[in-house]
Amino acid sequence: MSTSHDLSSRDDDRLVGLLSHWLARHVDNRGLLNGIEEVGTARLAPGQAEAVEELAAELRSRNGRGELEMVARETLEALAHGD
Repeated sequence: MSTSHDLSSRDDDRLVGLLSHWLARHVDNRGLLNGIEEVGTARLAPGQAEAVEELAAELRSRNGRGELEMVARETLEALAHGD
């Protein structure tokens, strides 16, 4: 039987993997945004959800890669710390 923590952990893992692929340029901006929207933020901790939502907003605004990378790395940090 899975708990909400287990589900949250799987969402964390999916997002970390997706961000890692994007940083390695294996996934484009649209793919990252689609993945974020698919996973969602409902089962994330509040700080994690806020970071993921900020990244999604940045992707939608089509900012340059450098700025997006900074936000993506901050999002990875929030996901890793379980904020």
